[in-house]
Amino acid sequence: MVRAVFNAVALLLRPPSAAEATATPPGGAQPLGGLARLWKDHLRTLFPDGFRGVDFDGVDLVLLDADVAGLVHRELNGGLNDRGIASLWGCIADLDKIVPLINEEYCASYFRKLRTMAQLAASPYIPTAI
Repeated sequence: MVRAVFNAVALLLRPPSAAEATATPPGGAQPLGGLARLWKDHLRTLFPDGFRGVDFDGVDLVLLDADVAGLVHRELNGGLNDRGIASLWGCIADLDKIVPLINEEYCASYFRKLRTMAQLAASPYIPTAI
């Protein structure tokens, strides 16, 4: 739990990449329509063949996928509590760590899309600058 909080703070303090900067409109507000569409696509997408039981840098891919899926589902169905928000930011940190390590294109693409979906789910919980 403490690691997830530190990861979340680290993500909030780093400057956004170009992709993240364009992913959410100014002010951090993101309509759930985009997230719902990504969620539907995710449900139809097959988990990468041959990557069950595989971990990168201590991150189990199946568990990470399941964690993000559960958190996104909760966000779409009423929102996340503080613990869910911290967990989601921890998942985003794990995705940022493992995606560059994946050398199989379909698997890398799958987890990049998962990362995008997680970012959209987390976007309402990014503090806006004053």
